[in-house]
Amino acid sequence: MDMVSLNIAGGILASICRDMGVTLMRTSYSTIFSESLDFTCGLALPNGEMIATGDFCPAMIGGMPLLIRSCVNEIAVEELEEGDVILHNDPYRGGLHTPEHTFFKPVFVDGDLIGFSVAIGHVCEVGGMSPAGFAGEATEVFHEGLRVPPVKIKKAGKDVDDIWRILLANVRTPRYNMGDFRALIAATDLGERRMTQLVRKYGTKNFREIVSALMDYSERRMRAEISKIPDGRYVFEDYMEDDGIEDKPYKIRAEVVVDGSDMVVDYHGSSPQAKGPINATLGVAWSAAYDAVLQLTDFSIPKNSGCFRPIRVLAPPGTVVNVNFPGPSVGGNTETHCRIAYAVIGALAAGLKDRSAATDGASHSNFLFGGADNKTGEFFCCYDLTPVGWGGRSFADGNDAVCGINGNCPHIPVEVFENRFPWHVEEFKLVDGSGGPGKFRGGLSLTKTVRCTDTNMTFSYMADRQKIAPWGVHGGMAGGKAGLLMKRNGSEEWLTVAQAFNKASPSKFANVPISPGDRIKITGPAGGGWGPPADRDPKLIAEDLLDGFITREQMEIVHRK
Repeated sequence: MDMVSLNIAGGILASICRDMGVTLMRTSYSTIFSESLDFTCGLALPNGEMIATGDFCPAMIGGMPLLIRSCVNEIAVEELEEGDVILHNDPYRGGLHTPEHTFFKPVFVDGDLIGFSVAIGHVCEVGGMSPAGFAGEATEVFHEGLRVPPVKIKKAGKDVDDIWRILLANVRTPRYNMGDFRALIAATDLGERRMTQLVRKYGTKNFREIVSALMDYSERRMRAEISKIPDGRYVFEDYMEDDGIEDKPYKIRAEVVVDGSDMVVDYHGSSPQAKGPINATLGVAWSAAYDAVLQLTDFSIPKNSGCFRPIRVLAPPGTVVNVNFPGPSVGGNTETHCRIAYAVIGALAAGLKDRSAATDGASHSNFLFGGADNKTGEFFCCYDLTPVGWGGRSFADGNDAVCGINGNCPHIPVEVFENRFPWHVEEFKLVDGSGGPGKFRGGLSLTKTVRCTDTNMTFSYMADRQKIAPWGVHGGMAGGKAGLLMKRNGSEEWLTVAQAFNKASPSKFANVPISPGDRIKITGPAGGGWGPPADRDPKLIAEDLLDGFITREQMEIVHRK
């Protein structure tokens, strides 16, 4: 097939996935979908290989190939019918963590199974020991919510009522969950219709040839990118500061071996799995490696299983990068993924200096809360992410106040946050001086102070980078740390939750009570700097001072030549 036709077909497939995502965003109930876009949509072959995906959540893009293949290996393909929809959220079956729900729908054309339409979304409420799905003190998967193996939630176009009853009986917000599940199913319905139209346009045989050629093309493009990296062995280590249960760090070690156009990412030497919920699943270990490599290579390579073929991932079981049952893992997909991905990026920085970057804040400061609405009595939940600063690059400063490397998720706008939930946002601003100094500084982080208005509720928190600062690269300095403080109504003292409630960790905990008038101040971590601060252009320093992005004291300390 000629390249023009191949790229047109690839563009159509990616466009289908984007349209699926827009459908999900516009029909969902929860702000994690409608505002934060914590989902992705894709199309897959009958064997589970991903043929296209939308540019939504990177963690799910990299996780989709293993996840779908794992599901396909378990279900009886010969028993699939038109109109079936399969649901799955099991972290030990290729999944990412318990909140991540995958819906996939078989696509038939003239009786032939052509592939699957897939939608993956982070469902806010999944049951378990704390509202909104992030049990920061979980010690087993059963604390984290309902775990569902691949099952049919719809059969031949009709709801499987018993499955729906089980799902909705085990969550605090059944109406919202039903709405979000329907939105995810609607996305797969759209993907099925559009994929069917495309197959009928090209013909089944030609369609399969196009998809095969597209994946081979992606593989060639990725191999060409890897070949630009000097052959060798690259090693980097970083740490999760604690697991919410024990006050000790956990090592993430990435050894990247480049041999021609092949790459091996080996996590041997990482810490044994933690008691608390920072463990990554195998799907996360794969996804984080793919995420890192996609960040360092040509962004125009079509995102499908072909571009991952040159990359082999080794993740020893029973470690913090590949949890064994029944270990908890809810924080592994949001927090540990960042650390793993940047360990790979840090390792390759020596071989790709011009493309390398310092770490971003690498923590989403996940803020979860829930309670009963005073007017209706209906339970509500929310999952809110905090933007971070991105790391400095070889040609530019890091971006300010955006989502971390694995999320691509906008924050909930203040107006929506205050309208939907019993909080008043008193402060929402950049943290001046937080970016790591360097020839190109790290991006600034963001801080938000919220006051509870009229409802008693509980909140949980899953974060990192409060003890170990985001690192700089090639002589750049560390970025600012994260933090969470709270002030009780009538008190003048800001305290960490560890101080106020004797929690094991200030960054990972669950079910802290909140009353009207209480305040919480959340600060995200900032990006590290790239290159020596003394090499920074004086004009850029002057602009930073004028904008308030650095202080004069900071300038005099770190930018002296």
